[in-house]
Amino acid sequence: MRVSSLAAVAGRFLKMGRTGWPKGATWFTISAIAPLGDNTIRTNPAMLESTPETQRIMVVDDSAYTLRIVQHTLEGAGYTVSTAISGPEALKLITRYGLPHLAIVDYHMPEMSGFEFCRTIHEFSDVPVIMLTAVNTEETIVEGLEEHAEDYIVKPFNPPELVARVRRVLARMEDYTYTLDSTTRIDDRLLINFPLREALVDGLPVSLTPTETKLLYILVRNAGRIVTTDFLLGRIWPLQEAKEDRLHVHVHRLRGKIERDPNNPDYIIAERGVGYSFRSGA
Repeated sequence: MRVSSLAAVAGRFLKMGRTGWPKGATWFTISAIAPLGDNTIRTNPAMLESTPETQRIMVVDDSAYTLRIVQHTLEGAGYTVSTAISGPEALKLITRYGLPHLAIVDYHMPEMSGFEFCRTIHEFSDVPVIMLTAVNTEETIVEGLEEHAEDYIVKPFNPPELVARVRRVLARMEDYTYTLDSTTRIDDRLLINFPLREALVDGLPVSLTPTETKLLYILVRNAGRIVTTDFLLGRIWPLQEAKEDRLHVHVHRLRGKIERDPNNPDYIIAERGVGYSFRSGA
């Protein structure tokens, strides 16, 4: 493996404010976690409390042995863990039971690769992913970190360090005391099905694009808080130098689909000079 190419990737993430390389690991791991910073989400500090017992983690791996070890390790740390032996099975669980706070995903799996699974869930959410796989080729690691995952761990793994990595990703994401059900009712007129990328507005189905769904997911997940423009741009278009105008266009289109009056919105509220917030129970 050429260290220079991986170092270049790490350098790019560090330039973006991401964390670097672990020390003293007996197995190979790369971390690329995007810190939110003090200005990313502004809220009452009392709302920021989140414990492992309230956080759900999905583990997707075609190895029953790996599933048992990871589940035992994370449940021992206090997390609620669900497992799936393939990407399609994991998607069925998400559709039925809702989204996890974090997904730990293998690369080589039947029916759907780990990267294909990541692409699918990131069409309707920004659920963070940790890749946990035996694949340690440079190309796969670089693609994983650049396009799909917050962290990349190569098997065999050290259980205590896995827990530390999970805690670190969840702390950086600041995902709070709840996660989204597969169908989320906002109020009497608005119901959202994120996996199906569909909203029910006044009883009528409305299709959402992947970008609109991901935008709505982030805002609903942080309902009542201000989400900065920079954070939205970074989560929706992580590999692109997206401009504010691009975000505003998608917000405008989304308002046109779910608001009673897009020019006087009840749900998606512009916070002048900062970003947007989502107001539920409008």
